[in-house]
Amino acid sequence: MCIDLSLLKNFVTILLLSCGASLAEVPPVSDYCARLQQEIQGKKHGFLAGNVTYYVGGFHASWDQKESETLGLTHPFHHDLRSRGVGLKQSHAARHDDTGLGNDFSGWEFYKDTHVLYGSVIVGDRTYPHPVPRRMVWRPDRMICEYEMDGIRLREEKFIASNDAACSIITAAQPVTLRFVGQSFFGRHSVTSTATGQYVAERNAIHLVEGGTTKCQPETDRSEQIGPIMYQGMSTVIAASRDFATNHRFTTGEQGQVEYEFEVPCDSQGVVLVWAMDDEYQRAISHATELLGKQVQQTSETVSDSQAPHSFQHQAAREALLAKTHEMNRQLNEQIPWFRCSDRKFEDVYYYLWSLYLMYYVDVQRGWEMEPHTQTAVNNFLGMHRYDATFQIDVGAWTGDKSHYAYGNVLTWKHLFESGQYRRSQNGVIALPDNKGTTWHSGVYGNELSEHVLGAWKIYQHTGDVGFLRDCYEGYFREVFQGRIAPFFSNQFEVAAVLIAMARLTGHVEDVDQWQRLVPLEAGQVRAWFDQRWQANGHKNFFAGPKSGMLMTTGFWHLRSKYFPREYATKMVESWAIDNEKGFYGEIFPLAMSRQAMNQFASKVDHSFGYTPDTAYFVLSGLFRQRLGDPAWQLALNHLENYNFNSEWGLPVAPEAYTRDGKLFGDQYSNFNAGKILLYLEGFAGLEYSIPERRLVVHDTMPKVWEWMEVRLPIQMPGEQDVSWPVIRYERSSSNGETVKTVRVTDCPLQVTVEPWTEGKQIIRAEAPPAGMVGPTVSRFPDYTTYRFEDGVPTAEVRLQLRPISNDE
Repeated sequence: MCIDLSLLKNFVTILLLSCGASLAEVPPVSDYCARLQQEIQGKKHGFLAGNVTYYVGGFHASWDQKESETLGLTHPFHHDLRSRGVGLKQSHAARHDDTGLGNDFSGWEFYKDTHVLYGSVIVGDRTYPHPVPRRMVWRPDRMICEYEMDGIRLREEKFIASNDAACSIITAAQPVTLRFVGQSFFGRHSVTSTATGQYVAERNAIHLVEGGTTKCQPETDRSEQIGPIMYQGMSTVIAASRDFATNHRFTTGEQGQVEYEFEVPCDSQGVVLVWAMDDEYQRAISHATELLGKQVQQTSETVSDSQAPHSFQHQAAREALLAKTHEMNRQLNEQIPWFRCSDRKFEDVYYYLWSLYLMYYVDVQRGWEMEPHTQTAVNNFLGMHRYDATFQIDVGAWTGDKSHYAYGNVLTWKHLFESGQYRRSQNGVIALPDNKGTTWHSGVYGNELSEHVLGAWKIYQHTGDVGFLRDCYEGYFREVFQGRIAPFFSNQFEVAAVLIAMARLTGHVEDVDQWQRLVPLEAGQVRAWFDQRWQANGHKNFFAGPKSGMLMTTGFWHLRSKYFPREYATKMVESWAIDNEKGFYGEIFPLAMSRQAMNQFASKVDHSFGYTPDTAYFVLSGLFRQRLGDPAWQLALNHLENYNFNSEWGLPVAPEAYTRDGKLFGDQYSNFNAGKILLYLEGFAGLEYSIPERRLVVHDTMPKVWEWMEVRLPIQMPGEQDVSWPVIRYERSSSNGETVKTVRVTDCPLQVTVEPWTEGKQIIRAEAPPAGMVGPTVSRFPDYTTYRFEDGVPTAEVRLQLRPISNDE
């Protein structure tokens, strides 16, 4: 389907204006769905997302292709977090931790057992079973598959509509018959099936009522039990735009599952297939038939274009597909910071990671799932994870509509605490389960919640919403940390300071003394804490090295604390980060374990997860936090280029991990990579802003290999209807051994401070508009100078002329 880009731009511009942005401020509109499209046949499986409906096309075991995508809808599945896996079994609190209803330590990848519509092509007396696409394209809004058999070409577009129905539009260059087979849910863990099926003539649809039992592991001891399947009692509807009343049949499988088969004609007018699933049959059938229009072609014979009724043009399905494209483009244009740089490859990685982050949003509105939030994955580790949220919360803080894209990433965890689903240690540390759904939690506990506090504070800084802060503090953070603030790699000092600020802002000044007692913030005591752990256990120039000698990247994570001594950070990076003999520098930076430690420790898991996206984010963000200049941008670009861009394919990728020998591993569309978005905004661009304090600070570490970079931020000021899009532009040029660097901020509703990175060079000339500027002043960071501008200045610009520092200077 061809989309008129000018019409798309007009449509998105109208959407932006309707949300309060003035025309002059709206960034240039792009068709990001088209820009991000990838040819993935033989490389990745397909992936599509709705709200609680998802689609996986084909099956790859990790990155090893086991099943090719084919005509139809192979693996659509419903996942509203009612279960963690394939079972819906109540745990027994008397025996183990009460993990509720739906926890399952097995069957996470149940999508691969959904066999819904596998198509074959019939031409005359010849059948082509389950043809493999000669070309398969992925986009955030759809998949496009192209097939060819003996010169006959078919085209298929698959998408998930706004009503959560999965849809396939198939056209053929010449008349053919399509045969589809599938079955009710019955997986490798299933024991029995009680599913029923029938043909609904007035809707030309198959109606299945799912049911049966399955092996599952609801208890924390991983004991195997038998319980209902997660789809128990749900209705599945499969419908088509062409009548198959006389061309369908049902059979019963060996285990009682319902097997079905039907045939429909297909030609240049095409055929639409729809799958929908819901607890209520009427909702499922309504969602399915919405995409088919009011009529169904009541013949199995091929008709000419001129004879086809209007509904046979599949207008409803086409409109739903166009609406899907518009919505994904709206989010990528309106809801995230606009980013451009002189290397398009890194732009594509940026928008690819954002597209996955947005695609994973889910809004269930039931049980412990009352807020919209992102997820890490939906086809292995299901839902959101407490640990992953430590950076996913921060990413949400940079979105436009934070009440939708940010608040829930924090507040969804509050339900577990309110319902008593936590553990309290003897020393007062409260730990929450690592994963949850509507009525279940994993029973595996951890205490990274202190990092959630910092993420919530960033959201407040980007909104000024005291109401959100109160929801976080009262009945949650205030109680969780009253016994002890468990540190997450030296973050306890910042967390204590934030809790003090939260107490004052929410009217609980009586709490201030408590937070000050738990974590003393006197400068001398803080420094002594770091000094005691520097070069611990004989590990030279390393922080908090363990007695075992297993040096992990976690030592670098402490650099994310603003209290971490910078001189320690410099020594640590020089000694370990860029060392490829004993340190962490590998084919991709960083290795999860130092090469020195690898010689002593080795396991299959360590090999499989040789490089992981979370470790990279925590290491690299620390380098940027310490403003370490060259090592920060060089190692960050190294990671993004080698981890998130496949040079052989020329495509952005988001794997869950790489093996030590550099092979792709794990989930293929992993939101475990979300933290890398922050490397662009907070690292390269060096952006910080606070609406309560009405300030924007720009302290870049723009890569020297880039000529320019530009960011536009969606900022909603309290009490104002318009959305502002301040432009932050960075430019760099070199000539005759000298460098000219310019940082310019325009149309910003906040007071601007510019701290340009001097790249370790000498400033021989600095230019800035004299009107409205306060400064310059010396920054506490080497290679940075502070230029502060008065509030209301329309353009804040600093231009530096730099030259290398000679040995004599």
